[in-house]
Amino acid sequence: MSDLALWGLCLAAGLGTFAMRLSFVELYGRWRIPPLMRRALMYVPASVLAALVLPAVVYPAGQAEWVLNNPQVPAAMVAAWVAWRWRNTLLTLAVGMAALWGFKFLVA
Repeated sequence: MSDLALWGLCLAAGLGTFAMRLSFVELYGRWRIPPLMRRALMYVPASVLAALVLPAVVYPAGQAEWVLNNPQVPAAMVAAWVAWRWRNTLLTLAVGMAALWGFKFLVA
């Protein structure tokens, strides 16, 4: 692939991404979103975060198999419980990291 074709591809991808995002911003102000869809869209950030975090927790170091002595799984469960119970981000991070270090100490 030539340099010019590569730059054209990058420019087209950037413009396409910009157009998609701009369309949502522009159309959101002009169209009324039904209440059911608005309620459903509230769960998108949490589901995207879960989709990004879960593989890193369940499959450490990019392994493609379940590891029984993985300390990240119980630490993530403790952090999820703290987040659910107290709804405090800093507390969740602190307790989750402490639990991860504790479980790593127990496994090693």
